[in-house]
Amino acid sequence: MQTSLLMVFVRNPQLGAVKTRLAATVGDELALEIYMELMRYTAEVTQKVLVDKKVLYSKKIEENDVWGKMNFSKELQTTGDLGQRMEKAFTTAFEQGYKKVLIVGSDLYKLKASHIEKALQQLDEKEVVIGPAQDGGYYLLGFKKNIPELFCSKSWGTSKLLKETLNDLKTKSIALMEPLNDIDDFEDLKKETKLLKKLNIDVETY
Repeated sequence: MQTSLLMVFVRNPQLGAVKTRLAATVGDELALEIYMELMRYTAEVTQKVLVDKKVLYSKKIEENDVWGKMNFSKELQTTGDLGQRMEKAFTTAFEQGYKKVLIVGSDLYKLKASHIEKALQQLDEKEVVIGPAQDGGYYLLGFKKNIPELFCSKSWGTSKLLKETLNDLKTKSIALMEPLNDIDDFEDLKKETKLLKKLNIDVETY
């Protein structure tokens, strides 16, 4: 067992159940294809980091998928809103004895292993590390001990989330990472030229 843990929250890849804001423009099938590529990319990047790694599914544990090939342990997210599920995941990790715990989403095509490694290094000096998303949320969150109040009464999935979170951290030492593009809708997708090329998507057709 390592002393640090990286957790990745994912949705089970089901048609019509992932990337719904993006699907409103490109359709359910392409939205699912995009999400599958985002998960593959996230697994590829994060498996390079020398820490324990865990993927947490929204509905059920998938037996044969990219995460198993990358030596991630697998769990189900608990019930409740996103905050409740994240708080429980952090609580469980610290109860298991980890000294540093990070969580990242699976919606980034510019995430690098170096972002995660730097975040872990920042926790040597700081109490909290946050990776801001360009839409006003965050793509990465890390602690050395749980801070339950961060997960209460937040505007999940909105541009207010980062501001609300930082407001709760006024008494903590914080490291802010490089802002990255979190792909939630068509405008976010248009910024990702490598992803568009990989999946042969022509944005002019939408």
